[in-house]
Amino acid sequence: MLKKYMVALLRPTLFILATTLMQPVFAADAGATSNMEILRQKVSADKKFVVANNMGLTDAEAKAFWPIYDAYQQDLHKINERLTVLINSYALAYNMGAVLNSTAKTLLDEAIAIELAEAKLKQSYVPKLGKALPAVKVARYIQIENKIRALVRYSLAESIPLVE
Repeated sequence: MLKKYMVALLRPTLFILATTLMQPVFAADAGATSNMEILRQKVSADKKFVVANNMGLTDAEAKAFWPIYDAYQQDLHKINERLTVLINSYALAYNMGAVLNSTAKTLLDEAIAIELAEAKLKQSYVPKLGKALPAVKVARYIQIENKIRALVRYSLAESIPLVE
């Protein structure tokens, strides 16, 4: 279970990430891009801290786990980029007035595809993690990822209006 102080530490950072995902991706200048990269690095560091403090890894486990963790985060970042594009597409459609049925279907199809991609990603990493960690720690890591993703999804759900 994520320790309460870890969740309290991570929650504001994840909220910032979630609200950042909802803003247009286009950066007006290099400063905006730089700020986004700084935010991404902060979220990444905070998340890694939470994972490290909740996994209870031995030195040997840590040596095997962290490269897999880093690869997973890179692959998860690609899914996050798809989610950002989806949210921006929805925001554009929503701000134009009533969303067309065809647009709603396209957006819904992509939302489901993103969820499936995330599930497949987790599924593909379980055997890799299983070679580095006992099954209990693999399950714990996936739980931590699920809890963090749930916090992000909650922040997004709370902020994104229903389609009209």
